[in-house]
Amino acid sequence: MGASGRDPVTAPDGAERRSRLRQYQVQLLERVQAAASGPVAGGRELGVQLGGRRFLLDLTQIGEIAPPQALTTVPLAQPWYLGLAKLRGALCGVVDLARYLDLGGVAGGPQARLVSFAPGLGCPCALLVEQVLGLRRLDELEPAAAPAAAAPAAPWCEQYFRERDGAHWTRLDLALLLREPRFLQVGL
Repeated sequence: MGASGRDPVTAPDGAERRSRLRQYQVQLLERVQAAASGPVAGGRELGVQLGGRRFLLDLTQIGEIAPPQALTTVPLAQPWYLGLAKLRGALCGVVDLARYLDLGGVAGGPQARLVSFAPGLGCPCALLVEQVLGLRRLDELEPAAAPAAAAPAAPWCEQYFRERDGAHWTRLDLALLLREPRFLQVGL
């Protein structure tokens, strides 16, 4: 055995390790690209209500669900930017997405919740929702055309689904929402 405690005959050399690492990276990249471009069917989504309408949030894009917290208002902010809350010891911007979508705003109440963005999205933000409606599987919903009363079409909210009972859902892509300049401009 060598000084490192490994058998020099069976331990991979530097070139072999780099080759394995490169192969692993290529496989990982292929998986990420397949997940990003693959069909959304079969995914689990969190159902929420905003402005009286039903929306789906990808579970990989949300962090936690918490009861509403005391908010510190931010002067000269857009009306849909409600302020800052302290979630798990960190400041988090709180957005009324219903108001942002001109759906009249979220009606507060005992079922209201804050749904934070996943840390991987790189934006300490949470959505105020009227209520959490539970988990839904996309493969159990039917793709549908936009309902007449749908939110304004935007790349981050242009997938629509219908349940067997006729209830309509709009799927929100929070990663795409974070690319929208209007959403990022919270100041007046």
